[in-house]
Amino acid sequence: MRSGTVMMIAGWLLLAALIAWVVQGRLNPNADLLMTDGVATEVTLKRGLDGHYSAPGLINGQRVEFLVDTGASVVAIPTPIAQRLNLPLGTASLAHTANGTVQAYNTRLAQVTLGGITAQNVAGSVLPSMANGDAVLLGMSFLARFDIRMAGDEMHLTPRGLQP
Repeated sequence: MRSGTVMMIAGWLLLAALIAWVVQGRLNPNADLLMTDGVATEVTLKRGLDGHYSAPGLINGQRVEFLVDTGASVVAIPTPIAQRLNLPLGTASLAHTANGTVQAYNTRLAQVTLGGITAQNVAGSVLPSMANGDAVLLGMSFLARFDIRMAGDEMHLTPRGLQP
């Protein structure tokens, strides 16, 4: 193979890798959200290309991927993630979701952290039929403990009583 052809192929591969890197960063612009010890005065999330706010976080000190869902009453956890986190399954109940009524198991989360903000003793629900098995829906049992402000494509969460 000629060196010119090799260089052209290498250039195209480099361009493809650069495009993939840029698109991934825009799909989840919060992927590198700083994980701190829960003492931030504000956390800012940027909206992804898909229109959602997603970010890494912690449940009981273990890393998870959150998808912010203001329509969810509680933090909703797919069964595989709940098993990895060793969450106890509490009382079985019926949950009314966007996809209909499903079986769920109540649980309590000792600690939920997003960026530098933390909430203790958060209501959660383990959903065996949850379609998006790789993300936890960060619902209002966590979000309602913070002031939420929307500005453009950003969501700002501030602990109650603090001004940004």
